[in-house]
Amino acid sequence: MKYVLNHFVLTLLAAGLLGGSALAQTRIGTVDLKKVFDNYGKTKQASQVLEERKRDIEKEDNNMKEDLKRNAKEYEDMLAGLNDQAVSPEERDRRKKAAEDKLKSLREQQNTLEQYERQAAITLREQSARLRNNILNEIKNVLNAKAKAAGYTLVIDTAAETVNNTPVILYSTDENDLTDAVLSQINAAQTAGPADEKAPAAGDKKK
Repeated sequence: MKYVLNHFVLTLLAAGLLGGSALAQTRIGTVDLKKVFDNYGKTKQASQVLEERKRDIEKEDNNMKEDLKRNAKEYEDMLAGLNDQAVSPEERDRRKKAAEDKLKSLREQQNTLEQYERQAAITLREQSARLRNNILNEIKNVLNAKAKAAGYTLVIDTAAETVNNTPVILYSTDENDLTDAVLSQINAAQTAGPADEKAPAAGDKKK
């Protein structure tokens, strides 16, 4: 995306130099999208939602690990008693069967833990992307409306970088910058929205 934007800007500049009127007819605005996104109230709310969900997942994960550790200790104790010659052969057979059942249960428990952790990671990643996209769409809608009202035919993100991690825009004045205007409007009009979304449990599957 950065490469495409950089290529487009260079093409536009070249068209203006070679074609004369093309660039002159293009009214260009700018916006620092990173500043708008980072300072939008819903972005901070979304971060809090994700942090809370992450803490809940970590708490459940730790509980499952502690339970697994207790059962593993019980299994070790059961193994230690398998060769106790003070008990009858029948009792040793019973203990062996119990240890085998315990080991099976441990493996199932381990698999459940691993599945929970995988699903939890997917849940957090998907919710983070969903919240981010919702917020960016809100910002874009406000930005588009302001750009059209001001007569801009193109708005460039001054926070964007090229594939070489260098700025796409090397110089611009604040004259046509929409950053503060957009940020002021979205924060003033902030209402319950995507940041208030409740995440599904880590083990839940989408329907």
